[in-house]
Amino acid sequence: MGAATPEWPGDTPFSCGWSWEMATGASVNVGVVTTSLHVGTHADAPLHVLQGAPASESLPLEAFSGPAIVLDAQDAGEGPTLTVAWLEAALEGLPMPVRLLLRTGRTVAGGTFPADWPVLTPEATGWLLHGGLKLLGVDAPSVDSREAKELVTHVRLFTSGAYLLENLHLDGVETGLYHLTAYPVLVAGADAAPVRAVLEAAR
Repeated sequence: MGAATPEWPGDTPFSCGWSWEMATGASVNVGVVTTSLHVGTHADAPLHVLQGAPASESLPLEAFSGPAIVLDAQDAGEGPTLTVAWLEAALEGLPMPVRLLLRTGRTVAGGTFPADWPVLTPEATGWLLHGGLKLLGVDAPSVDSREAKELVTHVRLFTSGAYLLENLHLDGVETGLYHLTAYPVLVAGADAAPVRAVLEAAR
């Protein structure tokens, strides 16, 4: 997350300044950050899409650490193109994922907000949840499409006891099994929380 990281169009961009500076006579440097919590890699909380739902401090740490499968969806097109058939083919030889990370290539990591990106169909989301999915992560800005208004994937995940990560940096990460550590920062009362995500070779 930094000044070069694009925000969702119309949202609050990232900026960093100073409350106190040693260069102007203060005894210490103290920084102040202004940003939407959806800039850079973050975990949405149910409150983001469900009024009165749990906020960011309720995000369960166990969902954000453990075995994870990365799938390459760069050639899947845009919109709801990730079907059950696509998942079955992409997961060949791999177990049903508890944590699934989708590498779409439509990422803000290069400094540009993408026009759109591939997302799961409702049937594919249900298939994954039935198979035990607890976390869905994407390198795109959202698990729903850019023009979506009802955010059906968000709602389906949260109402099924699953969680999500957005704006992951998956460039160069191959399809396969990994260990993910991506704990949300403890921010109280918010609809999302920043995350520092780390992938390691499967243990």
